[in-house]
Amino acid sequence: MKAIIVMYDSLVKNLLSAYGCTWTKTPNFKRLAERSVCFENCYAGSLPCMPARRELHTGRYNFLHRSWGPLEPFDTSLPAELSKHGIHTHLVSDHYHYWEDGGASYHTKYSTWEIVRGQEGDKWKGSVKDPQIPSPAKARKTHRWRQDWVNREYIKETGEYPQIGTFRLGLDFIEKNADQDNWMLQIESFSPHEPYFSPEKFKELYPHEYEGPFFDWPPYKEITDETKEEVEHIRCQYAAVLSMCDYHLGLVLDAMDKHDLWKDTLLLVNTDHGFMLGEHGWLGKNVGPTFNEIANIPLFIWDPRYGIRNEKRQSLVQTIDIVPTLYDYFNVEMPGSVLGKDISPVIESDAPIRTVACYGSHGGNLNCRVGKYVYMLAPDKDNDSLYNYTLDCFHMCQPFSKAELDDSELVGPFDFTNGYKVLKVRKIKPANQSGQLNLGSFLYDLESDPEMDMPIHDEAIEQYMKKQIAKVLKENDAPSEVYARYGLDEFLKEGL
Repeated sequence: MKAIIVMYDSLVKNLLSAYGCTWTKTPNFKRLAERSVCFENCYAGSLPCMPARRELHTGRYNFLHRSWGPLEPFDTSLPAELSKHGIHTHLVSDHYHYWEDGGASYHTKYSTWEIVRGQEGDKWKGSVKDPQIPSPAKARKTHRWRQDWVNREYIKETGEYPQIGTFRLGLDFIEKNADQDNWMLQIESFSPHEPYFSPEKFKELYPHEYEGPFFDWPPYKEITDETKEEVEHIRCQYAAVLSMCDYHLGLVLDAMDKHDLWKDTLLLVNTDHGFMLGEHGWLGKNVGPTFNEIANIPLFIWDPRYGIRNEKRQSLVQTIDIVPTLYDYFNVEMPGSVLGKDISPVIESDAPIRTVACYGSHGGNLNCRVGKYVYMLAPDKDNDSLYNYTLDCFHMCQPFSKAELDDSELVGPFDFTNGYKVLKVRKIKPANQSGQLNLGSFLYDLESDPEMDMPIHDEAIEQYMKKQIAKVLKENDAPSEVYARYGLDEFLKEGL
């Protein structure tokens, strides 16, 4: 058996032609939908980038006990398990967080891997002289801002955009191994993640009038001082990168055609989360509410065992469900730690595999989709009992602080630690990283309000949604303070 996974970062479902968008140029995503099963109700789980990737290794949520971080020593990794059973797993990626503190234990779980440098603030090309940066410029000026412009100068000179190199290496693997059996290739693109840096030929697809400051890196914030023209411009900049992603997807589909891989190769195209580009008055992710533009993500699967194509599925699935699906596809026994559900029944007949989808970022709102309702449960503003449970003490790009570790204790084990005791570490958010604002709890009826513009208030429904969340906490052996933090103690006592 063979499988190809094409994964993008921040791929927005409602901006793809396959999901009904008419203004973006994404013909290859439409072509993909015609050759696969297209999922309407796939939801993210643990957010954002590396937490989502940990789910793709483990098949279970991690945002209930851990913020952004590496794979843990106690995690059971899908690519590592497949490798043990004679399935060669190969990763090609320009997602540079894989090679930073806080993410540097994922790529080593593959049989082989290749890296392409230069995305965003990747510490790649060295320049003592300051790079030329347009002025005026409007941007999310993080600590990565200067390095991004150093990298851009080199990329402009060579024309070698990181995504180009990533797909070239992935296609090389396909060319070399198309006639072999027992392999899984993961082509993972950082794009269309911001900043929206793409060749002019893709920008030319979206002509629009704009005379404002240079703007291709949106901040994570509520829209307050951005003009309508700036929001339209950033949407067009995103769309240009999206069309670049579509172009390279087409090359993979061409390779599937050329080698007749449709007969024996699973193709799965997915993302970690979406992004806000002006919807609901927000830009970015992580900071504002986790609306469906972020949580309801695109997913396409061609499974040669069923031969079903050009069909849509409505049943609820999540990122954690991809892992058991791949274990089943490769006929490898699934570890008991996996809590996701095999998607195969949904592919075959749209048979439901789950009734609840929970998702969120560590410490932010606990979000839940059940039936036609989405509930965003905010933590108690007076409860700061937020902890990381870990044996690998790194945040994004930096180790835990001394203040965090001084107050840590060894606890457990928990179901999610596979018998290991772990450190319980009070979380102190690093100053250079964002966190979700506590704007309160929200309930939406997607049937009457699919755009999530009008929150409703119904105590009975909210209580029902809280109970569904509490069931998920129990299934995941969430630490007891999580119940207290979200006002769910009554369900902990009930034992459900």
